Parts: sequence; structure tokens; C-alpha cells
Amino acid sequence: MITALTKSADDTRELGAAVASLASAGDVILLSGDLGAGKTTFTQGFGRGLGVQDDIVSPTFTLMRSYEGRLPLVHCDVYRLDHLQEVIDLGLAEMVDDDAVALVEWGDVAAPGLPADHLETRIELTESDDERRFELRPVGSSWLGRVDGLRAATERWQS
Repeated sequence: MITALTKSADDTRELGAAVASLASAGDVILLSGDLGAGKTTFTQGFGRGLGVQDDIVSPTFTLMRSYEGRLPLVHCDVYRLDHLQEVIDLGLAEMVDDDAVALVEWGDVAAPGLPADHLETRIELTESDDERRFELRPVGSSWLGRVDGLRAATERWQS
């Protein structure tokens, strides 16, 4: 696991962009953390790192938004889903396109219904209003094979 600390929303976006530099088609990044922790802010930076030009906003009420960049970005939010069966019924696993990168907010809820190969990204609030603590945990052979690159890309924020 890699632990990182950001000091502001812009810093969180920069961390997201750094992680995006390692993204490959078919990747899944599961985002978890309290309300207001910075899941969408991280996704905005990740999208910027993929070259997305559109404003990235929370898909809480639409469940999913797609954006074009060097790789397509699928941004999902399963906060409003109460049970894993709803994730399965929604077909979220099928929406995660092999040609795209998927970031799933509240991903810990959806994890059993998604590909086993993913990057778990836990975001925690700290005592400082703007500071965030990230725990990045590669799961599966694809992300484990990039752990050295992930460590190098996030070195500036490692605590």
C-alpha cells in the first residue's frame, strides 16, 4: 500500500493526474471515503491527466458520466445504490469498458461486482480542512505490475 498526503484541492487534483499517467485501457479505480473527502476532486485531476477537456462533475444523481481523453473516462457514483444486487442489476461491470478507464466513487460497495484487478483508493479527512490522506492499494496482477511506477508517480505526496 502507498500512503500519500495532499494539502489542498489543487494538490489532490495533481495527485489524481499523477496516477492517471499510469492508466491503461480497462483499468478500474475504486474510490472510497466519507462525503466531502475528495473523490470527485481526485477524479477531476485524473481526468485532466487523461487530457479530458470537459468539466468533471459528480455523477451522484446520474450514476455515470463519460468523458473523452487519451483514454475514455467513465466516472460512476454508486452512493445511492443500497445493495450489491443493484450494482449487478444496473450492469455496472458491463459499463466498465475495456477501452476506457473507470473511476467508481463508493467503489468499496461495488467491488464484489467489478473486476478483481483494480486500484483501491481510500481518501480520509484529516484534522486540517484542506488536507487529505490517501491509501492506494493495487489489487490484481495489472496494478501490482505497476506498483513501482505508482510509487514513483506519487513520491511527492508520500508520507
